[in-house]
Amino acid sequence: MAANPFLDPDFHIRWTQLAPELIGPAVDAALAGAAARVDRIATQDIAAVTWESTFLALEEAAEELNSVWGKVTHLQSVADAPALREAHNAALPKVSAFLAGIPLRADLWQRLKAFAESPAAAAVAGVHRRLLEETLKDFRQAGADLPAAERARLEALQAELAQITQKYGENVLDATNAWELVVTDEARLAGLPEQAKAAARSSAEAKGKTGWRFTLQGPSAEPFMSYVDNAGLRREMWLASTAVGALAPHDNGPLVARILELRAEKARLLGKLNFADLVLERRMAGSARRALEFVADLQTRAAPAFAREAAELEAFKAAQTGGPAGRLAPWETAYWAEKLRRAQFDFDEEALRPYFPLPGVVAGMFELVRRIFGLRVAARPPGETEVWHPEVTYHDVHDAAGRHLGSFYADWHPRESKRGGAWMNYLITGGPRPDGSRAPHLGLMCGNMTPPAGGRAALLSHREVETVFHEFGHLLHHLLGEVPVKSLNGTNVAWDFVELPSQIMENWCWEREGLDLFARHHETGAPIPEELFRRLTAAKNFRTATATLRQIAFAKMDLLLHLQPLTAAEAGEVESAVRPWVADCLVPTEPPAPTIVKRFNHLFSDPVGYAAGYYSYKWAEVLEADAFTRFKREGIFDPAVGADFVRHILSRGNSADPMTLYRGFMGREPQLDALLRRAGLAA
Repeated sequence: MAANPFLDPDFHIRWTQLAPELIGPAVDAALAGAAARVDRIATQDIAAVTWESTFLALEEAAEELNSVWGKVTHLQSVADAPALREAHNAALPKVSAFLAGIPLRADLWQRLKAFAESPAAAAVAGVHRRLLEETLKDFRQAGADLPAAERARLEALQAELAQITQKYGENVLDATNAWELVVTDEARLAGLPEQAKAAARSSAEAKGKTGWRFTLQGPSAEPFMSYVDNAGLRREMWLASTAVGALAPHDNGPLVARILELRAEKARLLGKLNFADLVLERRMAGSARRALEFVADLQTRAAPAFAREAAELEAFKAAQTGGPAGRLAPWETAYWAEKLRRAQFDFDEEALRPYFPLPGVVAGMFELVRRIFGLRVAARPPGETEVWHPEVTYHDVHDAAGRHLGSFYADWHPRESKRGGAWMNYLITGGPRPDGSRAPHLGLMCGNMTPPAGGRAALLSHREVETVFHEFGHLLHHLLGEVPVKSLNGTNVAWDFVELPSQIMENWCWEREGLDLFARHHETGAPIPEELFRRLTAAKNFRTATATLRQIAFAKMDLLLHLQPLTAAEAGEVESAVRPWVADCLVPTEPPAPTIVKRFNHLFSDPVGYAAGYYSYKWAEVLEADAFTRFKREGIFDPAVGADFVRHILSRGNSADPMTLYRGFMGREPQLDALLRRAGLAA
């Protein structure tokens, strides 16, 4: 056991001992070890290079550093505090510079090329051939062939990108936490469901306040904007949400402009016209042009229905209020859309919450993967395994033969120290060993779901249930990996393929047989009544074109930001620059709603992240909608189909081209029709 717990490679991480003051020494030690290993590769006799001394040695060189830094960045996302943030940000430039500098070492690149061009390289086959080819592409795409001066500029550029994208994410978190709304008169909360009111009262009590406390975190803000009758209160929250990342001291505008400038410079250094083409060169889309064509095609197909939905909502509000039809205010759209859904389908999403207690949802999800994939998921008793917060649970996953495939942590509820959204990540990558044994994987999934309130379990919305299933799909992709090369395992795949395993899991949340495994009333244990299920499915495609255009707006904004440099004037006011690009995808309101460009963590809180790749969500939705047709055809619990999905998708990581893997499962390339039919946009 290592003295510094950040350096301890043990499978059971000592979370309670990961103190901020230990980060610096751990990172320095891991950096020194990684640098020494890279030096050995880069300075060996070039005439004696072997597969083991080059590509395989490089694969293992930064393993300890990646482990240490993975713990640090994870803690920063779930337990942010001043001391931790300071330690993280002090280490960030060193780690970023080192990792970015690896492919820019001329001596290292010479030795990799020397082996790749040797007769021995021809004998490298299978997944090792994939590693060789992918590593060469990684180095070339990172600038290995650049002259020395340009390599040095690229290193400096990468270091700056790491720092300012980190600051962007901090601004979003800090601005979100800086706002609250405390209501002391319950009458002002007319329309708000009891579950949301109970959560708001618990939030107020936790802060030592009287009344009902609301925040900009999703479980608080979403029901507030959909149900509170008081338009003034909704307007207040809407204004606060649009100000996140837009006002001093958390204004992300200058950071967006600088991030885009640096990304464009990086693309030019690497011989590309723009950052989008650089990023997409090795994605399934292949180029920015093809990604834009895909997005434009979807927009064309959904546009007529989108226009009808906008007009329908305006007419509905007019009929209900007796006023003239006209543009809604942006703080009215969710409210009136919910009322329209109730009127059309007699369906209130809140009526489903009693059937979705979080413990039951999770237990049913585990039963579902037992039936489909032959997996056994078991929770460890609280206190048996260290966690980073008392709410976190720990689980082991075994296959039908009893093999320990891996373990994972789950952290489901919002905290001020935790970033927003939902995500999956990995901490340890196991997989097949040379001796024929298999090391288990370790991962995690996090969310910001409705918390428990009133002494009862957390009752989720149906959308939150989908999110739980989504993140667990990502986790399965990691835990079921059978790739002997760690960098090619699990979710280390093209970003327009990575959402296939996650998004396909959401389908079972809409199937009667799937819901019956976990949708049970928290008091009576009764399943969802057939009439309520019928209304749920009838309302499934309610305003689906609006939801589709919303995703297309994000994808278009992303691609165009990374395709065309902003002028100096546009960079000074990025919101004004980007809104015209996506105005035809946004619900028409008065006043017009701003875009999320200054709080778009997916694009700007990471040096790359989803930048130039947000279209991946819709791209992967085409894949999963098409792939699920096989489950529908052969049986949604059919273990043979599940085994095929594991064999061709979940276990293979990046060991082969993603389209090859997809064809292995479906026997053909994906077809768009399944998604359009499911969304009600095609017959």
